[in-house]
Amino acid sequence: MSASEKRTLPGVQNLTTKRLANLPWWGLVILLAAVFFVYSFATDQRYQEVIEKLIVGVRLTVLVTIVAYACAITIGLFTGLGQLSTNVIVRNTALLYVQIIRGVPIIVQIFYTAFVIVPAAISAINLLGNRLTDGGLLPSENMLSALSVRDVSFMTRGIIALAISYGGFSSEIFRAGIQSISVGQVEAASALGLTRWQSLRLIILPQAIRRVLPPLGNDFIAMLKESSLVSVLGVNEITHLGKKYAAASFRFPETYNTLAFLYLSMTLMLSMGVKAMERKLGNPGK
Repeated sequence: MSASEKRTLPGVQNLTTKRLANLPWWGLVILLAAVFFVYSFATDQRYQEVIEKLIVGVRLTVLVTIVAYACAITIGLFTGLGQLSTNVIVRNTALLYVQIIRGVPIIVQIFYTAFVIVPAAISAINLLGNRLTDGGLLPSENMLSALSVRDVSFMTRGIIALAISYGGFSSEIFRAGIQSISVGQVEAASALGLTRWQSLRLIILPQAIRRVLPPLGNDFIAMLKESSLVSVLGVNEITHLGKKYAAASFRFPETYNTLAFLYLSMTLMLSMGVKAMERKLGNPGK
């Protein structure tokens, strides 16, 4: 071996070592686990029974997540704007809401919403219906007066709870996104004669929303996982179905292996979507 070859060989070895170290070995582990579970679903009768029981809950889990998050980002947008409002009452109300959401565990918020907020809201609606009936604006039998707490399903209560909870987190994301826009652009809009609302709608929000889409996508993934908490209300999403099946069959490893695999599959697919969105936003011309 020549002297030049001896000098080159360590460099090649170091480069190979670095490349091996940078390989996504975690992905290989997940891939092997996926192969194992897919094989088990195809060949093991126990896993086939579990997946048949749990797969019906996937649709409900996705439905709860999508509806709750759509409501959450709507709440978050308005409360984020409220935090930046010049009105003292609006700003402090929005800040109070965010601080409460950040300081109370989500599972406590779910119970509080389901058994305190929703019944209180129903009582307020009934009171409004009775007042309108007494004033002759509504007939004696009307939907507002007849509405009962039992008419609001626990799935709906869980969706409301998740929306309220993640609305607080989304509020902080929107606030940070709006504040990241240069003050110079706001001043330029004012110099062009645009009102505060026009500046917000035409200049600030389009840029802010573009910047907050990746963290909002990450929050959507987090909500998919947190949707399992509505199982405490008896909602038949996959976590609740898994608990019921495991308790009835005593097949705990198969049930919770399948449950973990389903959640991991959904979150990985969403994560890839968020990464693709981040690349697209980073390279808008492509």
